[in-house]
Amino acid sequence: QVHLVESGGGLIQPGGSLRLSCTASGSIYRIISLGWYRQAPGKERELVASTNSGGSTDYADSVKGRFTIARDNALNTVYLQSNSLKPEDTAVYYCNAYIYTDYRSWDIYWGQGTQVTVSS
Repeated sequence: QVHLVESGGGLIQPGGSLRLSCTASGSIYRIISLGWYRQAPGKERELVASTNSGGSTDYADSVKGRFTIARDNALNTVYLQSNSLKPEDTAVYYCNAYIYTDYRSWDIYWGQGTQVTVSS
């Protein structure tokens, strides 16, 4: 009933820029929080950044000062941006959302994942 669609991944040189987008659609009553996770080969999935309906944000230590999470409530879209990518940012990035589909029903949703490769 709820779908998250991601875009913006690809091959980027070190020091380059990234802008990932994730749009939620379907039976949405209220979006409580949105976030981005990533998983590198052989590693566990980790939180990159998240934001809740009150505007608070949380960032992994490895990306603080380099990444920014932002949301457009009118478009049900969350973004992840950086202008200073490092090779260690290489991973599959997943959009995540905590969404109510009516006043008493909620669930956690995941996007399909988008590959980000930072290399010369």
